[in-house]
Amino acid sequence: MWTEGFETRSVRMERLWLLTVQAPVEDLDRLMAAVTAITPLAMGKYDFNAYQSAGGIEWYRPLEGAAAGPEQAVRKRPGVVELAFQLPDDQTLIDAVVEALFQAHSYQEPVIRLQPILASRSKGLDDSANPHRWWNTTGDWKKAQAANPAAPE
Repeated sequence: MWTEGFETRSVRMERLWLLTVQAPVEDLDRLMAAVTAITPLAMGKYDFNAYQSAGGIEWYRPLEGAAAGPEQAVRKRPGVVELAFQLPDDQTLIDAVVEALFQAHSYQEPVIRLQPILASRSKGLDDSANPHRWWNTTGDWKKAQAANPAAPE
């Protein structure tokens, strides 16, 4: 496993931390607001960079001491997603983000995971001739969506 970053002609691979949190989809705006009040989640020339998975079903059973009280049946909550984003290797920043997520989350025991990763960062080379870049082919998906609101996002 790589323990340090490396570079290719076009990309720098940097050591970062991947934070993933599971939450009901209705919590996401509040969680992102809490995180971006601390850090812009910058990636190159973009900020507010995060990923939301498709919804799934979370399984759990409240035990003695749980806010819901103990239950015999296992709960199955639909509409739970994962929100993931990258953070620099800065313990003070990571502590603040984890605490903000905990405070803004609707769960008594939020599922928050932190993993060391190597993540790509573009070197910003001229891509004007690359036929695979969206700006050289179909254009901006967001503008295309605005022009055709009936199309799925």
